[in-house]
Amino acid sequence: MKKIFEIKDEEVIKEMLDSAEYGTLAICVEDKPYSLPINFVEIDGNIYFHGAKRGRKIDILRKNQFVSFSVVEPLSMIDSNFSSKDGLACPATQFFKSIIIDGVIEFIEKYDEKVNMLSTMMKKLQKEGGYRPLSEEVYKKAINATLIYKLVPNQIKAKFKFGQNLTKERFEMIVEHLELRGTEKDKITIELMKESFNGV
Repeated sequence: MKKIFEIKDEEVIKEMLDSAEYGTLAICVEDKPYSLPINFVEIDGNIYFHGAKRGRKIDILRKNQFVSFSVVEPLSMIDSNFSSKDGLACPATQFFKSIIIDGVIEFIEKYDEKVNMLSTMMKKLQKEGGYRPLSEEVYKKAINATLIYKLVPNQIKAKFKFGQNLTKERFEMIVEHLELRGTEKDKITIELMKESFNGV
């Protein structure tokens, strides 16, 4: 992939992490990989997760704390005829945003940190509120029974692809086709394309 697609802006990366409802956590033990979709929240540069204290995932993490976590936001599928008139399949592609975070898992024992994580996740996933604060005593038993762990990153790679390097002609062809198809995802894609177009 061309360097033009790499994103270094920490605010842009955080914005995507804050809007994504889940990602995929990849773990491995004894050369046996295991990946799972999981809700998460970003706090101060770390990625937090929660769940039961027992199970396959936790057994693996206790043995090997090195993990990789990915978040993907798919944008429009770009049909081959959207940017080419030669009838070939090759130009077909998909625009997207993706983030891959490699690092080490740490298990959280401090009660206040657990409360902060769960409160932040609730604010992320239930923005309208409608629940009692997790700092209340009524939650104490449930919070103590919940395992909280965080991914401390040692590498973050973000790649966004929505036509930044297209020629003006191909850019205009794709936008025209997306406008004709007109799905909500296409409208979002067009907006992103226009914001970041670098072609000539």
